[in-house]
Amino acid sequence: MLSIEKLKAYGADVESGLERCMNSEEFYFRMINTLVEEDHFSTLEKALNDNNLDLAFDAAHALKGVVGNLSLTPLYKELVEITELLRSRTVMDYSEHLNRIEEQKNILRNLVSE
Repeated sequence: MLSIEKLKAYGADVESGLERCMNSEEFYFRMINTLVEEDHFSTLEKALNDNNLDLAFDAAHALKGVVGNLSLTPLYKELVEITELLRSRTVMDYSEHLNRIEEQKNILRNLVSE
């Protein structure tokens, strides 16, 4: 089960995330549960596989906003990096970035399901 302690150990800035969620742990946890099932992750991956950098940017930017509001710092850092590369429409192999994002998402998914 998700807990404040587990999120802090993960590296989340829980106080900031809670503040943005009206200091409601229940709401904060529900938003994190929703995030790990978010379609924008698959949209990002598909767009990059299709070399659609515009769509990939939109998906990464949306995820960055949600993750930033929840103050999930390790995942946020990965999303900031890929968003900035996509903002400039940098043509490159994004697989390493996607792998790191997926790794962070899986850590969160495990925290949610424990």
